[in-house]
Amino acid sequence: MRAAVIDGKAIAATIRAEAAEDAATLADQGWQPRLVSISVGDTAAAELYVRNQSRSAEAAGVQFETRTYPETISMEQLVGVLHGLNADPRQRHHYSAPIAGAYPGEGAAKGGAPAQGCRGDAPGLDRQHRLQRSGVGAVYGGAVAILKTLPLSLEGLDVTVIGHSEIVGKPIAFLLMGLGATVTVCHHMTRSVAMHSRAADAVFVAVGRAGLVTGEMIRPGAALIDIGINRVETDDGVRTVGDADFDSCAQVAGWITPVPGGVGPVTVATLMKNAVLATRMQMDHYRDMYARTDI
Repeated sequence: MRAAVIDGKAIAATIRAEAAEDAATLADQGWQPRLVSISVGDTAAAELYVRNQSRSAEAAGVQFETRTYPETISMEQLVGVLHGLNADPRQRHHYSAPIAGAYPGEGAAKGGAPAQGCRGDAPGLDRQHRLQRSGVGAVYGGAVAILKTLPLSLEGLDVTVIGHSEIVGKPIAFLLMGLGATVTVCHHMTRSVAMHSRAADAVFVAVGRAGLVTGEMIRPGAALIDIGINRVETDDGVRTVGDADFDSCAQVAGWITPVPGGVGPVTVATLMKNAVLATRMQMDHYRDMYARTDI
């Protein structure tokens, strides 16, 4: 049997529709969600990602702005830009900006989506409070959201995560463990990745190496969530592929995400959802603050 190809675009459309409904409600109350994307250097992968963000933002009712800075910008200057955005008086009390930043040689070389994080923290909110209310990272949150759509119980599910980066692999593992799954994380020093992946009910791969995972590394009927983004040269030109050899894995897996069209659209839709969540977080915070001070 050939694996069922997971339609990331359809999942993303559902997430965007929910975000759009919430964004419209917030806008009616004077709290228009807004997202600013910051790119650093010349990264083709980031440009594609930002264009997808812009289209998704429009569909989700989220205002969107793109800013591009040269490769020579220092970290101190970039941090200053972020602080400036949050302190902009034109955005006071309703500014919400999850930031997508692609750093020179990092997003493209690693084959992953540009790193993103959540900005727009309201003053007075402690870190734990922000983490509880502002959602999860778009890439790893979107990848796990895809797994949730499958007819698999996460409680006790055996999952192997290939790749242990701070922004994707590790957060996926922690999130899944919080949902009750039993998780094994493989990295470059793992003696036999295939031994672990063949024992798993679901495999996540986020390394940035085309063709790393093959069909013989997958348990029959398992779910394969491919987060890798790699640009490879072919006879027909450059094309985008994941970390899994799609053809061989599709002959074994029960479900598989395509690249493109799998995790990518869900990542961008999750970013819109986070922008809306961050806006609501700020609205609630400032309303509570004004209520306490009788302003």
